[in-house]
Formats: sequence, structure tokens, C-alpha cells
Amino acid sequence: METKPTSPAIKGIMISLVLIVFSLVLEFMGQSQNKGLGSIGLLFFVVGIIWGCILYSKQLDGNVTFGNVFADGFKTSAAVTAIMVVFVIISLKLLFPETIDKAMEIAQKEMTAKNMPEDQMETGMNITRKFFTPIVVGATLFTYLAVGAIASLIGAGVAKKNPRDPFTQQG
Repeated sequence: METKPTSPAIKGIMISLVLIVFSLVLEFMGQSQNKGLGSIGLLFFVVGIIWGCILYSKQLDGNVTFGNVFADGFKTSAAVTAIMVVFVIISLKLLFPETIDKAMEIAQKEMTAKNMPEDQMETGMNITRKFFTPIVVGATLFTYLAVGAIASLIGAGVAKKNPRDPFTQQG
């Protein structure tokens, strides 16, 4: 009887929980706008996807191909992406709506530092406020899928692969 590998959805949920907890810790520490610490979250994501690829290969005793492992890693990335997009929307709309105001303050300071005319600054702020959530959701979607694809490639490259040819097996 063959062992069934852990599904990409389950691995995606586990990785997402780590990322959500890390994000909440940053938020409660007042460091949610810290790009350096935010990069650590992406590092957790990459390590999680690579771990998932290696786990998949181990659970199938190395009887996998590069493409099999990559596909499993990318499915896991897609699961994490979907969960994180939902979390971002809930976070912006319900949990931490002040995040938008903080980001707007930062944007205004940057525009002021660039000596932008007042009317252009006001127009930019209005547009940014109006499209803030879709922009953040789009950035989350793109970032997690792109980084997930790269992590899946790395995971597929490092996972042990020793596929057996089913036609040459001794019976």
C-alpha cells in the first residue's frame, strides 16, 4: 500500500498560519510598516514551500520527478496565496482598518519631501485611498505567486528524486 502524501492544501494552511501569526505579532509590536521585518515573513514562506517540496518527495520515497515536486510546491503556494489574500482583506477591513490611514500618512510625507504641489498631492491621496485595498490585494497575489513559483523551483531542485520506471519493476 502506497503512502499518501500530505495535500498541498494542508501544507498551505500550516504555512499560512505561521505567516498570519508572524503578521499579527508585527502588527501588535507596531512594526507592520517595517519592510525589513516584513521580508522575514517572505523568508518563512520560501522556507515553508521548500520544506513542503522536500516533504512531498520523502513521503513518496523519492519516486517523483522535478515536475511532480514543482507542481506540488506551486499548488501549496496557491493555497497560501488564497489564504493570505483573504487574511489581507479581513485585516484591512475588520482587524486593522487604521493600516490604511498609517499608509496614507507615510505616502503624504513622501510626497511632501518631494515638494509635490498641493493639488497633485491631494489628487494622489484620493486615488490612493480609493484603490488602496485592491492595490494591496493585487500586490499580495502577485508577490506570493511569483515568490511561490521561485520557491517551488528551488524545492523541486533540492528534493530527492529517484523515479522508478513502472515498466521495469520486478513482480
